[in-house]
Amino acid sequence: MKRTLWLALALTLILAACQTKTIPVTIFADGQTITRNTTSLVPAEILSAADITLGPNDLVLYNGLPTPADGSLDATGSFTLTVRRAVSVTVIAPEETRTLTSAAFTVGQVLTEAGYDLHASDRVDPPVETPVLSGAEAPMTGLTITYQPGASLTITADGKQVQTRSAAATVGQALAEAGIPLIGLDYAVPSEESPLPTDGQIRVVRVVETVALIQKSLPYTSRFEASADLELDQQDVLQAGEPGLAVSRVRVRAEDGAETARATEAETIVRPAQDRIVGFGTKVVIRTAVVDGVSITYWRAVRVYATSYSPCRSGTSTCYYYTSSRKKVEKGVIAVASRWYSYLVGSGVYVPGYGFATVEDIGGGFPDRYWIDLGYSDADFIAWGDWVTVYFLTPVPASIQYVLPYR
Repeated sequence: MKRTLWLALALTLILAACQTKTIPVTIFADGQTITRNTTSLVPAEILSAADITLGPNDLVLYNGLPTPADGSLDATGSFTLTVRRAVSVTVIAPEETRTLTSAAFTVGQVLTEAGYDLHASDRVDPPVETPVLSGAEAPMTGLTITYQPGASLTITADGKQVQTRSAAATVGQALAEAGIPLIGLDYAVPSEESPLPTDGQIRVVRVVETVALIQKSLPYTSRFEASADLELDQQDVLQAGEPGLAVSRVRVRAEDGAETARATEAETIVRPAQDRIVGFGTKVVIRTAVVDGVSITYWRAVRVYATSYSPCRSGTSTCYYYTSSRKKVEKGVIAVASRWYSYLVGSGVYVPGYGFATVEDIGGGFPDRYWIDLGYSDADFIAWGDWVTVYFLTPVPASIQYVLPYR
């Protein structure tokens, strides 16, 4: 009897050892939920037993986490398997357009799996965090991703160099992303509207324009006015001259601290110059005097440099025996500047050391002084070269030259 019991117990243990433990599994695939027991812990075998075929790029999730389809699970209790079907994805990059299949969860994962080295500066549309729909939710036409990798840039600005990356369409956008915006008159090389340079070099030029107010003195001019209160040949300042003042706006342009341009925009006369007015006398005063013991009455006396001439001593190789008024050249006729002659021809004068004479001729004279040329005959010629006072005798001419020129 004991022997029979022991044999029965041994047989029971052998049968129990030959039996394999089954584990409940829930499968999510193609919009279906399948629940069954499995003795296999290999996902591919479990799915095959459920008549679920895996594509080459489909993803299997074990309890929500990716797992190899042909690997062995460590499940000891119930678990879930999820099949994420790969979808068609078209990647448009600057130098290529690729079509691939992927079961990745996000756009960023798709690009990473495809071998693209993503950076925060890259431009991706849709954004990298965008979920990729799978299974029945996936669009029939697949997913299109536009990928623009950021370029390495060296930005020189404010005396510094900044290394950065950008996928911006223009230089201006790249500068804004780098926190180096153009302000006011600043400009960039290349220009802010240009695409990113192939050499990656961008230079920011800081421009400052200032306006300076520049003062300038305006010179005054002198003019003469007749004055009946002054005697003939006297002068007096009737109004003092005063410089004027002008202010001009000068715009100065500096680029990176160095002046590059300067332009005067406008000039405003703040105070006009005041002319200096000199009065010249027009009042004729008749006087008497005794000169060389001779009593004379005169209306004008002028300090002049006296020279002398005779018919054959006129400064030329020709002898001239008659004056401009057709009088004979001899003592008692004098020559004056041409502009004096037209007013004074025939007028009487007295010259100390020479005597009485009349204005009858036109001489060459000097450009820088008053002068007269005393006439002589060749026989009684006396050389002169000295300063004297010539007295213009009455009567007073009808026309008076108030300001005497040198010539």
